[in-house]
Amino acid sequence: MRGTLFITAGIIVALAPIAHSAERITLRNGFELRCDHHAKVEGSVRLYLSPGEDSYIERLPEDIVSVETVPDPPAPPDVKGTAPTASPKTGADAKLSPSDLHEMLNKAGQEHNVDVDLLASLVKAESGGNARAVSRAGARGLMQLMPSTARNMGVADSFQPDENVRGGSAYLDSLLTRYQDNIAMALAAYNAGPDAVDKYHGIPPYRETRAYVAYVIHEFNRRILAREAEAKRAAAQARLAAASAPARQENHSH
Repeated sequence: MRGTLFITAGIIVALAPIAHSAERITLRNGFELRCDHHAKVEGSVRLYLSPGEDSYIERLPEDIVSVETVPDPPAPPDVKGTAPTASPKTGADAKLSPSDLHEMLNKAGQEHNVDVDLLASLVKAESGGNARAVSRAGARGLMQLMPSTARNMGVADSFQPDENVRGGSAYLDSLLTRYQDNIAMALAAYNAGPDAVDKYHGIPPYRETRAYVAYVIHEFNRRILAREAEAKRAAAQARLAAASAPARQENHSH
């Protein structure tokens, strides 16, 4: 699934400064990984990805080149969804539940081989889940499609959630293909346009775009970690249930 490899590699873009600090770990392979804190444990270095001790990854000491204290990711850039507008087809009282949105994103993710949590993170940054949001520039809907982009993606009504998600996911898919699955560059192009990314040969030096990319990646990491933590809890519960089953059977036999 496109996106999961990005989290494993741990590439993090430069962030706009704010108060809270974290750590940026530079690895020998050139990748950078953001973590909350780190500690040496039994010959390895644990990189804790949240303030607690539950979510971490381990690296050998020789794999780590440097550790820096850096600002935490910024709050969601307040540039999208400034004026909610109702589409005649959806109606002013139409509601989109979180489960409906997840189902749409999951379907789109499967169609385009894009991690559903990446799509969900983009939607959160773009519209906050408001299917009828409109930006100052005229971008519309959940994934904030500009009218020209919507037309190119075959979207007839950007205020229809399923159409918007389908078109936005297809557009992100095309950007991931264009930038060889470099998610940071694809997100920058989604925000600022491919011409800007190509002009600067990377993420443009626009404060809004850098804050946007940083926020989406941070949210994506958060969702991935939550998903992995839930999988670990489920596996632990399954092992516990399997271990206690023989004892219950023995008690029943007496």
